[in-house]
Amino acid sequence: MVRLELDQVVMRRMKEDDIEMAKALIKEGCEGTENRLILHVLTRPLCLFILAVFSSMLRCLVHSFILALAIPVFLLIIFLKITMPRSTGVLGSSRPYWDYVGSSYRGTQDETLVNPYCRISGKTPGTRKPRRRITPKDKDKDVSTENVTPEREQEAGHVWVAECDGEILGCIFRESEKRADVTRICRLVTGCWYRREGLGRLLVQSLEQREREAGAHRVYAHVPFPSKLGEVIFRKLGYQQFGEGADEKEDDEEERKLEPPERGFLGYPLTKVFYKDL
Repeated sequence: MVRLELDQVVMRRMKEDDIEMAKALIKEGCEGTENRLILHVLTRPLCLFILAVFSSMLRCLVHSFILALAIPVFLLIIFLKITMPRSTGVLGSSRPYWDYVGSSYRGTQDETLVNPYCRISGKTPGTRKPRRRITPKDKDKDVSTENVTPEREQEAGHVWVAECDGEILGCIFRESEKRADVTRICRLVTGCWYRREGLGRLLVQSLEQREREAGAHRVYAHVPFPSKLGEVIFRKLGYQQFGEGADEKEDDEEERKLEPPERGFLGYPLTKVFYKDL
């Protein structure tokens, strides 16, 4: 665990040379999520019933009771491993994949989020350290030649990265606006060395402030179903899960239909939908 000074963190839009680092953070932060989702699906009552039926049918063909139990489970796991990434894509997003190049910022000056800790401490974030020199071989890999139109850039959404001393510590993904005055957070990741330091809270609250100033009145956050940590973070930030209130309003019921959770095999939800009114 590394002690992090939050007033030295700069939150800015992701650029193209940050893509590989952002992908590495996503891979690190989501490690094991797919396996936990598969376990979640396998332990649902309907799924267990279907597996029991297939095991009973195989018992007539296979003399081993253990094989009759293991074969359906093994085949279903292989099926989910193949189909789940394609069907769910970026959890909490309505698209099968994230357009990293399209969501990269191309302005000359960094577009940043306000860091409230800077005003409290009176300090200014440190200057960015120069990155390593890019060789021609690396340049061919890092610089994209794709044509990014304004329509594609608007459709891609935004990725904000938290940076300190030239190192990217975390990132938050905001999907493109599908409905007016509504913002959707579909991914929040922090580096393993900087967890439980308030970095995730800082990213969410700073993005909320920006969206509030832009006129948004509600923020949605989709959390993977097995992620207890993600659920705790958003609850502490004042988010509520749909369906928890006993006296749920009619307009909230309509919003729930417009903001359904991501679903996988047999229609089981893979994400929990949290919301907060700004």
